[in-house]
Amino acid sequence: MDGNMLVTMFLVAFVLVGGALVFSHFIAPKSVNYQKFEPYECGIPTKGVSWLQFNVGYYLFAILFLVFDVETVFIYPWAVVMKEVGLVGYIEILIFFVILVLGLLYAWKKKALTWA
Repeated sequence: MDGNMLVTMFLVAFVLVGGALVFSHFIAPKSVNYQKFEPYECGIPTKGVSWLQFNVGYYLFAILFLVFDVETVFIYPWAVVMKEVGLVGYIEILIFFVILVLGLLYAWKKKALTWA
């Protein structure tokens, strides 16, 4: 791919994205309402400051959930091809499970799984 083609691709991408943004700006319905600029909390007006600090444990718990959830997704394809991969695949998934368990034990030891 030469430089002219690359520049052309970037220009086409810029024109298409820019054109879509300009088009949506003119076509989209506009409504100015003071309620649109208020923070939404389940329909209940907020009392006090909306910017509060949360305990970092909530974020750690959420990240751990995502990590273990995504890793669990990798188990299904392995189970589907278990017969084809043989002993090598079995050993690799055992290593994968050991790493999972070590991560869980580490999180448990650091008390990242408690809400207190």
